[in-house]
Amino acid sequence: MSLSTSPLAIDARDVRRVYKAKPAPIVALETIDLEVAPGEFFGLLGPNGAGKTTLIKILTTLLLPTSGSAHVFGFDVSRQHAQIRRIMNIVSGGEQSGYGLLQVREQLWMFSQFYGIGAREGWRRVDELIDLVGLQEQRVQKVSSLSTGQRQKLNFARGLLNDPWIFFLDEPTLGLDVSAARAVRELVVEWKAAVPGRTILLTSHYMAEVEELCERLAIVDRGRILAIGTPAELKRRVQRESIFELELDRLDGGTGALEALPGVVSASVPSRPDAAEGQPHRTVIVNLALADDAALGGVVSALGGLDAHIVALKKSEPSLEDVFIELVGRGFEAPGEAQGAPR
Repeated sequence: MSLSTSPLAIDARDVRRVYKAKPAPIVALETIDLEVAPGEFFGLLGPNGAGKTTLIKILTTLLLPTSGSAHVFGFDVSRQHAQIRRIMNIVSGGEQSGYGLLQVREQLWMFSQFYGIGAREGWRRVDELIDLVGLQEQRVQKVSSLSTGQRQKLNFARGLLNDPWIFFLDEPTLGLDVSAARAVRELVVEWKAAVPGRTILLTSHYMAEVEELCERLAIVDRGRILAIGTPAELKRRVQRESIFELELDRLDGGTGALEALPGVVSASVPSRPDAAEGQPHRTVIVNLALADDAALGGVVSALGGLDAHIVALKKSEPSLEDVFIELVGRGFEAPGEAQGAPR
């Protein structure tokens, strides 16, 4: 079966998960509906306790839903565990890398046997993945002596041993330094691009990481999906007007001529405390709010008629954090801050 023409990679309907607790049950997931197509790089963005990890545990057959249904490439998570486990794998941030006394190559070969790969094929896959993740120099090094970044590369090699159709990444760069996190992201992108239809579901606290990697994402909080879309679509929920900052060499007569143009919502010249007191500004900054990007053409034409030239132009974009704050009224905790709630 071709991955790109197979059933939905993820098809979740009314998925609910309730943990028994005192004095009252904890609802970790509340009626989750989610569709992810084969070949998508899909992200789940939300704070600790949002339910991201609980959803991944259900989709990877580690946890049963309390109610609702979920399928991975057409297989039922409640009844077809073996079929799903053959076509998926998972890597989490901060997880242990196995047995510290084993060498890297030995460690991976042992996992290849857990996955039921033949001995000869297992060694071939091990050596191939060691090259892929960049652990050639550490191939005979003991796992216990690896750095944090090297251990996470080893985890990725382990996660790719069974050549999964769908790869679940649960905060994979948690605790890594900038260089190691970048190496992990590059590895993920390279692996996905190698075969059409390979699918990735990423959970993360890091908005820049989600925005860089994911084609679509869902913002999750308190067990609910609050919004789904591309990063650009979600940002448009916050900023319905196009905001530009123009730096001009001059603007005689103020902003009145600009405000009268079609599509211009407002135009203003902010105060500029950056120049020395009493010294004239060499350029003029104009903040423009436009009904849409198309209105910018009329502004440029009008400025030409006023003999004003654009020195610099910058469009203001909202962030994914802006979207989240609008949806739930609060920002993100740093990783590890929230305690006592299911992930």
